[in-house]
Amino acid sequence: MVYKIRVILDAKDTIFRDIEIKDKQTLWNLHLGIKSAFSLPGEELSSFYFSDDEWNEGNAVPLEDMSDEGDGEIMSDVYLNEGFPAVGSKMRFQYGFIDLWEFFCELLEINDEKPAVNYPITVYRFGNVPLKAPSKSGNDNGKGKKSAMPFMDDDFDDFDAEFKETSFEDEDDDYNDDEEETGYNDVFEEDDED
Repeated sequence: MVYKIRVILDAKDTIFRDIEIKDKQTLWNLHLGIKSAFSLPGEELSSFYFSDDEWNEGNAVPLEDMSDEGDGEIMSDVYLNEGFPAVGSKMRFQYGFIDLWEFFCELLEINDEKPAVNYPITVYRFGNVPLKAPSKSGNDNGKGKKSAMPFMDDDFDDFDAEFKETSFEDEDDDYNDDEEETGYNDVFEEDDED
């Protein structure tokens, strides 16, 4: 059987892709299909999250095992029919760390497999994918500057202003830079090699 999954980018504009994938393929294969369908850059960390009807995040299924014991469930362990047990089942997908791409995935329908098709395959595209991951709120908080790490901007906004007000001219007036000190009393013994 083939699952038709609608993958919606969490953005201000409507952007989605319909991907067909075999029910016996894994979430890792769907991850590759999403990367291809949305032209996502690089090899970033990513996770699927089981979700309810309101898209609330449930248990995570990461790309790689990050547990201390090393026995956590990863994408290549979960088959599509386990992640999407029925039409209407939903999962969330997050790709990246600094530039976080977030997606909503929903199983639309289950069809028969077509011969000579290499799954996963993108069967429908709607909307243009932005070059950068969209912000969660769809705006940049009125700042006009775009940063991969907005929390850093807040911490260092007045950095230059603070140092413009500070003078670093000879803070140690007791030390005379021009005078050279002598007499360190360094004693070197010569080795006699006779």
